[in-house]
Formats: sequence, C-alpha cells, structure tokens
Amino acid sequence: MSAIDRLFEQCRREQRKALMPFVTAGDPDLAFTQALVRELARQGGDLCELGIPYSDPIADGPVIQASFTRALAQHVRLDDIFHAIAEVAPGVSMPLVTMVSYSIIHRQGLEQYVARAQAAGLAGAIVPDLLVEESGPLRAICRRADFSLIQLVTPTTPRERAIRIAHASTGFVYYVSVTGITGERAALPPQIVDNVAELRSHTTLPICIGFGISQPAHVRMLAPVADGLIVGSAIVRRVAEAAQRPRGDILREVGQYVAELAAALRQAEREATRVR
Repeated sequence: MSAIDRLFEQCRREQRKALMPFVTAGDPDLAFTQALVRELARQGGDLCELGIPYSDPIADGPVIQASFTRALAQHVRLDDIFHAIAEVAPGVSMPLVTMVSYSIIHRQGLEQYVARAQAAGLAGAIVPDLLVEESGPLRAICRRADFSLIQLVTPTTPRERAIRIAHASTGFVYYVSVTGITGERAALPPQIVDNVAELRSHTTLPICIGFGISQPAHVRMLAPVADGLIVGSAIVRRVAEAAQRPRGDILREVGQYVAELAAALRQAEREATRVR
C-alpha cells in the first residue's frame, strides 16, 4: 500500500474524512513552504498538496497563478523543491503529493521524475493536464513504484470517460466541484452531492473534492459524500501576505484557518455518526 492508501485505510477505520490543504512550493520561498507544511500537519491536515510552479497553468485561477509567478520570480526550480521536501517529509505524518504539469514530468523523464519524487518523500502526483488516453506509460511506472497517480474528474466529464479516469487513478480520484478554474466560492453547486454519489458507484477509490472549498459551511455540506476535502486558494491567498507582514503571523493565521476547517469536519463526522 502507498502512503495515500494507508491514510485512507486509517480514515475508514476511524470513520473520518481527510482534510487536504494545498500550498504553492516556493511562495514566498521554500523555507516558508517547509514551515507551512509543518504547521498544516500540526493543525489537522491529513495530506498536503504541493503545487509545482509553472508558467502556463491549466486550471488555476488568479490567486494560484499569482503564487506561481512569485515563486518563479525567486528562481525556484524542481531540484530545489525536491531538496526542500526531502528535508521536511520525514518530520510530518501526512503524505505529501505534488500538483504538477505533465510537461514538467515529461521534461524530466517519466522514470526519473517518479524516482526522484519518491526519494524526496513524496507519495504521489496529481497531473491535471494529463489526458487519460495518454496516461498509460506514466501509470505503468507509478504502479510499479507504488506511487499514486491521481487524476481529475470534472462536472462536465462524460459519464463513460469519468469511469475510465476513475479506473486509471490510484490513491484517490480528484473530483472538481465546479466548472472553471480554482478559486474561493461563496457557494458550491448542490448537484455535487449527486455527481459524487454517481461516481462512487463505479470505483472503490476514495473520492476527494476540490476547487472552491473555503468555508466551514462547504466542509459541512460535502463531508457526508467526500472521503477528503481539498482547500487551496483560500490558503494561498493568506500566504500572499507574507511579503508584507511578519511570517510568524501568517503561519499562525493559516494554521488557525486550517484548524477551523478541521473542527468543522470533525463536527460533521460526529453529526453523521449520530444520524446512523
């Protein structure tokens, strides 16, 4: 079992859901990213996604795009990111995965990317721009290495294709809650619940929901149907203030925010247990 498989097996035993924060690696620098990962783990994060800065992101909204631009302006490179992850991964219990463009993986070489990522302590990769039709070579490498390859299903993905993506994924299936790009939303579409229920009938993998989740109300809404909830832009927006304010303050505020979401998730789980 991969580290992600073990996480969700533990969540099933404990009848709880995973809280999965996203941060941009290298924004504002890698030392801050390391400190932030440690803080997220302390405050209830179960799995952390590390966005690899890329000059032409596919589905990221302005908040995450801006964070990529800031990191690239600091000349953050993949070698630096792997080195920073290798330093922080042994000290946190939550699995770490990258959100990474396939072009970066392809440029490194598929075998080399997976080997280097595992050596750094990473448990998997989310590759949003990798078509399921073209994912076979990377899937084979990841399966041999027990390295999770997480793929995305969106609200507009045709049913048969969504099933194919779910069958091709390992670790978990990333369900995109809204049509469009990443970013905080005041409200989420109510049809998410039915869409996830339909997808769940075709896969035994955990289904984790991302895009737009930023409030305790969102957590309470989605906890009954999701195995994990992914929070990105709301965290990255808070980190953006690190250049103007003391970094210790930013770390505490982000940690408090994640702790509030974790508390909302635990409350939703308790309510679900009482209903059963």
